[in-house]
Amino acid sequence: MSTAQPTIAVLGTGIIGAPVARNLSKSGFAVRAWNRTGSKAEALTADGVRAVDTPADAVADADVVLTALNDGPRVLEAMEAAAPGLAEGAIWVQTSTVGEEVDRLAAHAAEAGLVFVDAPVQGTRQPAELGKLVIMAAGPQVVRPTVQPIFDAIGSRTVWVGEDGASGAASRLKLVLNTWVIALTHGVGEALALADRLGVEPEHFLDVVAGGPMDNGFFRAKSSAILSGDYTPSFSVDNSEKDARLVLEAARRVGVRLDCVEAGHRRFRRASEQGHGGRDMAAGYFASFDA
Repeated sequence: MSTAQPTIAVLGTGIIGAPVARNLSKSGFAVRAWNRTGSKAEALTADGVRAVDTPADAVADADVVLTALNDGPRVLEAMEAAAPGLAEGAIWVQTSTVGEEVDRLAAHAAEAGLVFVDAPVQGTRQPAELGKLVIMAAGPQVVRPTVQPIFDAIGSRTVWVGEDGASGAASRLKLVLNTWVIALTHGVGEALALADRLGVEPEHFLDVVAGGPMDNGFFRAKSSAILSGDYTPSFSVDNSEKDARLVLEAARRVGVRLDCVEAGHRRFRRASEQGHGGRDMAAGYFASFDA
């Protein structure tokens, strides 16, 4: 691997991948980007990112491959398509929420001769755009000097949880965090739904919470989205339904009952069936109403 600034291939330029590629380019990295919908990668060329047509084109001679796709199967599909261009010993940084699919990804990395770094991120559109994601990472000490500057360019901090990306430690931590996110999202939505039908002024609810132990930035962001009716997606209902499903799959495997997540999963699915799947996860609010 080159000792110079590494060349980075970004596979997936959606809500998270696009700002990741942009911030890497702004930090001086040479970045090539691919996306299934080519126009999303092309939109990054003004920021110095080179858009390419195939995953194999993106990874050709790249020192680091960063995947930022929706789920484990799509990540694996992209990496299989990238195979003809992959360099032996390249570092693969997987940043998606993949749940227990991480085992398949790590096995594929080993078969392809890649160094696997499991690095799911915490944060949605705005933190990604500001370069303030939190990265949960597991990977060998030997590659950390290469990947840490990458993480510094896209995040506010990195939490290293292990030296073996194949252990899945980072992806398991992400499942735990998503359990909390699901509870917060539906807690806000259900409280405001009840306020609406009881004739309670929502501002009174917000005033009571403001500045106290129940207040937090997530609460303010999601309540603002609901009250303003602006559901521009930071993270969509459909993606949230997927994440809740991954949490439940892991919980069932280890014999843990997660009643709140099960209810939250049903709420996200119901909101999606009502036509809100592409809207921000705060639109789970609509699952409180039959119409």
